[in-house]
Amino acid sequence: MATFTYQERFKTIKGVFDEHTNRVLFELHSQGHFDELVSPLKVGKESNVFIALKGKKKVIVKIYHLQNSNFNKMFSYIRVDPRHIYLQHRSREIIFAWTQREYANLLRAEKARINVPEPLTVKNNVLVEEMIGDPAPQLKDAFPADPVYFFDTVIAQIQRLYAAGLVHGDLSAFNILNWDEKPYFIDFSQATLTKTPNAQELLERDVKNVLQFFKKLGIKAEFAQTLKKITRK
Repeated sequence: MATFTYQERFKTIKGVFDEHTNRVLFELHSQGHFDELVSPLKVGKESNVFIALKGKKKVIVKIYHLQNSNFNKMFSYIRVDPRHIYLQHRSREIIFAWTQREYANLLRAEKARINVPEPLTVKNNVLVEEMIGDPAPQLKDAFPADPVYFFDTVIAQIQRLYAAGLVHGDLSAFNILNWDEKPYFIDFSQATLTKTPNAQELLERDVKNVLQFFKKLGIKAEFAQTLKKITRK
């Protein structure tokens, strides 16, 4: 059996490997979802993202904090989602539901033919997904060679996602990757169903963020017209 070495590799990263998370990671490792964690990709307030090896391939392992997350903020988002109306205000349950929700959102987006990382598995507060690129850069750091084509593709993907009953809710140049001049949407934890009461507000925020970024690249698009194109209303 392969030696599980991530405790030694990442023991200096505070708040990631609590006892529960260690058990979950060991279980996912034992089931063959990844061989070992290689390096941290992103350290955040609510989650830490790691690059892991699975054979010769690399995958993403996203670990949500069980102690340091903003449970009240998460609960305010998730409690209005019809899929989680019976969720209790208990911190661990909120984190688990938040992680499961991101996995379910990725599955729905993938089925709708959106460019997203393939969701591989989920367990409690840990999500394993495909790594785009090696890894692919964020749009904010890798401007497209053809801004018009890239912008049109982003809007088309938002429209397709909306048609599939989902709003990303946190879309920006931080959560769009540029890989081979194609946009890939990531970080679906805040994504919600279009029938959620705050879905329209989240969609409008997504559109404003996208328009604001592409305006810097010379793309002039009218907000109301773009929103109408997405919702087809």
